[in-house]
Amino acid sequence: MELGIAGKCALVTGASMGIGRAIALAFAKEGVKLAVAARRRNLLEELQRETGKLVIIEQDFLAPEAPARIAEAALAGLGHIDILVNNAGGSRSFTLESTNEQWEEALTLNFRRHRELTHRLLPQMIERGWGRIINITGKSEPEGLNGAFAAKAAVHSWAKGLSRDVGRHGITVNCVPPGRIISEQILRNYPPEFRERESREDIPVGEYGQPEDVANLVCFLASLRARYITGAVMPVDGGLRRYQF
Repeated sequence: MELGIAGKCALVTGASMGIGRAIALAFAKEGVKLAVAARRRNLLEELQRETGKLVIIEQDFLAPEAPARIAEAALAGLGHIDILVNNAGGSRSFTLESTNEQWEEALTLNFRRHRELTHRLLPQMIERGWGRIINITGKSEPEGLNGAFAAKAAVHSWAKGLSRDVGRHGITVNCVPPGRIISEQILRNYPPEFRERESREDIPVGEYGQPEDVANLVCFLASLRARYITGAVMPVDGGLRRYQF
C-alpha cells in the first residue's frame, strides 16, 4: 500500500530506543524526513548512523523549556513539521503515600509536555492545511495507582477534544496505547517467567509484541490513507485488553 508520506517531515519524541526508535526507523524507510528528540544523544546518533540524515534534538522532556526548544530545533532543521509523534514518557507506579511532587512530575512528563509541544506546532500545520498528531499513550485498565496511567487518560480526553477543533484544517489526532511491547522497561520490570505466563494466559495472540508492531500502525495513521480516522484510541496489544470498545 502506498502511504504517500515520502518527503513529509516528522518529529518523534522519545526516539532513542524502544517504540520511538522503531517509529523513527519505519518513517525513514518510508522516505520521511526526521527530527528526533530524547535525553541520550549517543543513542540518537546510533539511530542516525542507521537511518541517514536526522535532526537530532538532545533534550530532557521534563525541563520547562523543552517544548519550545524541541519545536524550534525541529522547525529550524526541517522547515516545517507535518507529523508529530508524542512518544516520550514513562510509567510511575505510586502508593497512597506518594507526594504531590511525584504526581506533578508524572503528569508533566506524560501529559503536559505533549500538549505544550503539540500546541506550538499546530499553527504551522493549520497554515498548510495538513497534519498528523499521534500520541503513544497507555492502557485504560490500571492495576493500581500509576501516575502515567492517569496522565495518559488525560491525553486521550485532550486528543479527542483537539481532534474536533482541528479536523477542518486537514489535521487528524489519534492515540495508540501499546500493550505488552518488548522494551527496556518491560525487560527490567517483568521477569521471563511472568512474561511467559502472561503471554500464555492473558494475550490471545500468545506473545508480547515488538516495537515494530506499534510503528506499523503509526505509519498508517500518519499516511494519506488514514485521512478519515481521527479522535480514535487504537490499542496495539495482541488482544490483551478486555474492554469491548
